[in-house]
Amino acid sequence: MPSENDRKPVEILIVEDNTADLMIMQEALLDTQFLANVHTTRNGEEAMKFLRRVGDCSAAPRPHLILLDLNMPRKNGHEVLQEIKSDRLLMRIPVIILTTSHADDDISRAYGAHANCYIRKPLDFSAFCDVMRQIEAFWVETVSLPESSPCV
Repeated sequence: MPSENDRKPVEILIVEDNTADLMIMQEALLDTQFLANVHTTRNGEEAMKFLRRVGDCSAAPRPHLILLDLNMPRKNGHEVLQEIKSDRLLMRIPVIILTTSHADDDISRAYGAHANCYIRKPLDFSAFCDVMRQIEAFWVETVSLPESSPCV
């Protein structure tokens, strides 16, 4: 296992339309000292352009991990998840649903579309930091993620 000094930053794409939630997530990542390059998109259409490297996103890095909200304008998280997991160039990127929804239907639909996990957004900053630490501990320190490299 590489030492902390040898680790490369993890490329994370956050797909979130709520400015306050996005700021909390970014602050929590900074607070936990999560070694990451964080990229953000504000809706599902922007997320798919980023992931498919379309237009101004042609030089976008391939994320190691996606944090995806469900309730968004233009293209919701369920639609984005379905597109990601149906695309052979994107399907291996782990997608963590990070949303306010407690609906059983949303949880079932997300796992049915091959979400890698489903996390309800915490209500306070301290709890958000705990969630980000747990994401880092599991998705960065415990599991092996695919290399971030251009797909052919």
